[in-house]
Amino acid sequence: MFTAELPSQQIMYSALLEKNPAFEGIFFFAVKTTGIFCRPTCTAKKPKAENVEYFSSTKEALSHGYRACKICRPMELPGQTPSWLKILLKEINDQPDLRLKDQDLRTRNIDPARIRRWFKQHHGMTFQAYLRALRINKAFGRIQHNHTVTDAAFASGDDSLSGFSEAFKNTTGFSPSESKNNIVVSVTRILSPLGPLFAGATEQGICLLEFTDRRMLETQIKILKNRLKAAFIPGENRHLIALGKQLKEYFSGKRTAFDIPLVLPGTPFQHKVWQALQEIPFGETRSYQEQAIAIGNPKAVRAVATANGDNRIAIVIPCHRVIGKDGSLTGYGGGLWRKQHLLDLEQASLKSPKRSGVASPQS
Repeated sequence: MFTAELPSQQIMYSALLEKNPAFEGIFFFAVKTTGIFCRPTCTAKKPKAENVEYFSSTKEALSHGYRACKICRPMELPGQTPSWLKILLKEINDQPDLRLKDQDLRTRNIDPARIRRWFKQHHGMTFQAYLRALRINKAFGRIQHNHTVTDAAFASGDDSLSGFSEAFKNTTGFSPSESKNNIVVSVTRILSPLGPLFAGATEQGICLLEFTDRRMLETQIKILKNRLKAAFIPGENRHLIALGKQLKEYFSGKRTAFDIPLVLPGTPFQHKVWQALQEIPFGETRSYQEQAIAIGNPKAVRAVATANGDNRIAIVIPCHRVIGKDGSLTGYGGGLWRKQHLLDLEQASLKSPKRSGVASPQS
């Protein structure tokens, strides 16, 4: 694990006072008077500035004799699934057609209100809506693979074809019989040291990867829905599983390139810019001017910057490697501190004997 350069103490103290999620993974703070260290978003009473010490990693905080806060749990990844929910989610992943009522949850020692709050906070929907979406996603896949609508309905546990059709249309925006002519984007959260990422994939490849707190996330989803004529539904597919594995390798310093098919609806100019981004060597940076030259259009600096901002697949298409002409960090949808962290990580990975290169992905 590398040690990133920390922001100024003034910036970090302001971040912990504001509980700013953009600084998750950037620093941890410890309170000298209590001997406890926390993540920036901790909800505990905030200490005085003179009583705070800052660290770039939990290992560093522990080595200085501090113990982890029981409220914000800094030893867990930001957004990590709580232990009380992990067993249930594994059961659901193994049986996506599973139906669970409140009493079924209570027999598993889970408070229905508690799980409802967790899913609203992390997925923007209730637990029952999440289960229903998983069943619809699975049914869509069955119909795509030549099962009849009736077979898909009963396989998902519905004893009413009309009820199934209504739920399917409410979730996807189209009827089950129209599935052959439509696309579903399976979406999931992927945890990272810099906070949770929202990922989406069709059967053809990854089409979305953004930090969940990015302000433009809803806009990007809307654009993809329109361009792909697709419905976004919680679920997994082989591309999302591969992406999660490769991101884990990337953040641990063991991967320098991604090998995942990408789905990139956009203009010919955007495709040129996004391809040029993928050609920036790992651990290096380029200016917008250099990117404009790379696509054969030196005067298109502003257009290149705009196309960079329109990139919907963070990290894999490394727009974080583009900086200002004077070497300064410039706009990044995930936040400048994340951008700095990614650049520092790549520099550290180049010095690590454990890294492994993989061919650049095809777009």
